[in-house]
Amino acid sequence: MKPYKIAVLPGDGIGPEVMEEAIKVLDRISKKYKVKFDYNFADVGGIAYDKHGTALPAETLKICESSDAILFGSVGGPKWDNLPKDKAIERVALLNLRKHFDFFANLRPAVLYKSLAKISPLKETIVKKGFDMLIVRELSSDAYFGKKVSEEGFASDEMVYRKHEVERIAKFAFKAAESRNKKVTCVDKSNVLASSVFFRRIVTEVSKKFPKIKLGFMYVDNAAAQLIKRPYDFDVIVTTNLFGDILSDETAMLVGSIGMLASASINEKGFGMYEPGGGTAPDIAGKGIANPIAQILSAAMMLKYSFKMDKAANDIERAVISVLEGKKRTKDIMEEGAKEVGTKEMGNLIAKKIK
Repeated sequence: MKPYKIAVLPGDGIGPEVMEEAIKVLDRISKKYKVKFDYNFADVGGIAYDKHGTALPAETLKICESSDAILFGSVGGPKWDNLPKDKAIERVALLNLRKHFDFFANLRPAVLYKSLAKISPLKETIVKKGFDMLIVRELSSDAYFGKKVSEEGFASDEMVYRKHEVERIAKFAFKAAESRNKKVTCVDKSNVLASSVFFRRIVTEVSKKFPKIKLGFMYVDNAAAQLIKRPYDFDVIVTTNLFGDILSDETAMLVGSIGMLASASINEKGFGMYEPGGGTAPDIAGKGIANPIAQILSAAMMLKYSFKMDKAANDIERAVISVLEGKKRTKDIMEEGAKEVGTKEMGNLIAKKIK
């Protein structure tokens, strides 16, 4: 069987630490399913800037182009915060990768595991009902890529959406809902923003091709509130780049820690980049206490969406659940009665569950 080529970009901060554990888990999958993963490591982010003068070297981009998927860590940190705008670490690394590969859909699942119910900030009456939602965030446009103006007494960010951009993200969301609870909520700010009026109109048009999917609408401010009050009412949320960025971080905290949030960025050809939802966490980098679960679950998403290895992805998810139910926790998800473990031990425990 032809090996899967994976571009591995650990990046900065805790990136290399949690990436090591994800690779450990993938090696167990490789052994169980008799598939080969070729890991091609490359520099990205601050470490790349220090070595090559840019956060996204040409060689790194070349490795990504010749791979079947990208497994990404995290980039940036205080050391590089004052770089000129055209050299800014996250802008150069992440936004350029998204633009180069036309990653238009960002998927961020948010699942409340029963074993983590006590560390959720939500009321017990809400936690008992649980939730399992998927945020489908448009990733290729909005204020992130619009014209920017910054002057002494004036600044602006242009929010632009084109019809084909909204159509493809809407189709992706409806197709995702087909294998879930068949419900899509379009989140926007159409009572104020022209771009949101447009976004809602195109989503409505696309919905006619998916008659079995129930479509609802919600303003983003109300959605932010309802995610706290009634998170179990959501199935698939489709939204804009800016709103999706904010809401997905909110859902991460509802499940207990951003260290649990995996994500996938996918283009129309099915090529994807998989990364944890959190940042580089420079305050704990090198201490061996970072939670690797988000990186490990991102690897599981890679297996599911890019390699169509659904059973293997499910194996990883079940392994994570089993370890959490066994009361083994990293510092960020600790609770009374649990045993605290470090980054490596958490990776070892999850890997050992895959047999």
